Amino acid sequence: MKGAIFDMDGTLLDSMQVWAHVGEQYLQNRGIEPEDGLGDVLFPMSMRDGAVYVKEKYGLPDSHDTIVADMNAIVFAAYRDEVIPKPGVVAYLEALKKRGIPMAVATATDRPMVEAALARTGLAGYFKQIFTCTEIGAGKERPDIYLAAAEALGASPADTWVFEDALYAIKTAKAAGFYTVGLYDETSRNDQEAIAGWADCYVRGMEELRA
Repeated sequence: MKGAIFDMDGTLLDSMQVWAHVGEQYLQNRGIEPEDGLGDVLFPMSMRDGAVYVKEKYGLPDSHDTIVADMNAIVFAAYRDEVIPKPGVVAYLEALKKRGIPMAVATATDRPMVEAALARTGLAGYFKQIFTCTEIGAGKERPDIYLAAAEALGASPADTWVFEDALYAIKTAKAAGFYTVGLYDETSRNDQEAIAGWADCYVRGMEELRA
C-alpha cells in the first residue's frame, strides 16, 4: 500500500441514515406525518427527484428548488452537528498515518458537508486532499475520482487501496486496477454477498483491519 482512498458516507462516517431519512425529517419539520417506508422510496432518488415526489405526494406549495434547499439544510446540519465516525476508523487512520501512508477522501457528498463533518469529528487532519464527484464532474460509476486521488497521492492504482461500502463503486475501482476493500453498512445490507465477492478484501467494520 502506497496510498489509501476512502469513501466518506458509510465508510468513514455513520451518515447514510441521514440521507435515508431526510425526506421524513423534512415532512415532520412541517408537521406532516410521512408515509411508512418513505425513506426506502426516496433513498435511491436524487435530491431533486425526491423533492418532486414529496411535492406531488403531499401537495406541497413550495417550489422544487425550495424543497431541495430545505432538505440540504437538514443534511448539512446533521453533518455539522451529529454524524460520528464508524467503529475502528480513527484507530485505523492513525495506524496508516504512523506508517506514512498518504490518504485522500473520494465522496459523492458536496464539499461544505464533507469539510464540516471531517473537521468536527477530527478526521480532517488525516487526509492530504478531498475529492468530490461534483468537482470532478463524474460519479463513481466512472473511475475519474479515484484516478485523480491516486495521482494526488503519488501512487499508482495498483499500489492504492480504495475503501468503499457501495457495490457499484467497488466495481468501478476494481476495474480501474485499484485494490478494493469492501465494508459493511446497513444501507447496503442487501448487497453484502456481492460486495464480498467483488472486493479484494471484505470486512464488517474497520476495526477488523490492521495497518
